[in-house]
Amino acid sequence: MGKAVLAATTHTDLFEDLAPSVHIHKGWGKRLGIKYYPNRKNEACSVARGLRIVEGSIEDYKRLAEFHYRSSRHPPPPLKVFALKRKNGETVGVILYSWPPANVFGRRQALGKRLPLKEVNQKVASISRVVLHPKYRSIGLGVRLVKETLPLAGRRYVETIAVMARYNPFFEKAGMEKIAERKPDKPILQAVETLERMGFKRYLLTSVDYNFERLQSLTVDELRKIKDALIRTGQYKRLMATGKAYPKREEFKRWIENQDLHAIANVLSRLAVLAETKVYLFWKNPNLQV
Repeated sequence: MGKAVLAATTHTDLFEDLAPSVHIHKGWGKRLGIKYYPNRKNEACSVARGLRIVEGSIEDYKRLAEFHYRSSRHPPPPLKVFALKRKNGETVGVILYSWPPANVFGRRQALGKRLPLKEVNQKVASISRVVLHPKYRSIGLGVRLVKETLPLAGRRYVETIAVMARYNPFFEKAGMEKIAERKPDKPILQAVETLERMGFKRYLLTSVDYNFERLQSLTVDELRKIKDALIRTGQYKRLMATGKAYPKREEFKRWIENQDLHAIANVLSRLAVLAETKVYLFWKNPNLQV
């Protein structure tokens, strides 16, 4: 890229990972050592050495759930769980493969046909969570966790819907194909705009604590406007997250009127997820033909 990076540190153990092309060692007094090395990229971080991927459990996910932006929501029932562990057994990463939804945007485009529900359950797995401990991020472990477990899911097809895939293509680096994007519905965006006019910051809406704090400062009229905006979205099932199949407008209206501020803060967090542009990615197992 025609750029240079200079790093000054007393930590000599960083030498391997930084892989400098010029190493200047300043000793005591006038002692000075200069060595030159090939200008090469270090392909692997030493921190990743010794980490192994094993079949895990939902308990592995619970250990890291707080580091996922959707930690306030229960994940779909897991089909398989794999954990990235250190030699001492500590879980530093986890990936959840879940039962697929009956219908999802992008699937028909990926397959070129519509699968019957029975075949969906037999042939498709959905990646619902990929979580890494913050201390282990940005060194390629997310790619490794996806790439090495895709063949272990035991399904002909693996799909995922992700918001972060627009900004960090680690699913694609792991071998998945980006198929389609879906922008949020207009009423969802209008509800978010209503919140912004009241001082809410869009990028903080996923935080339940932030939403609760802001809601406490609103007037009765402002809270009424928020509830009306939520009612107009039409996304009653997703905003309620109560497990009820198809709640109707009047049912949602009664429900939202009976919620306290903390419950509404959770609803706003779910609204924030709905307001994101989502990416559908797909992978086909070449070793499974049926």
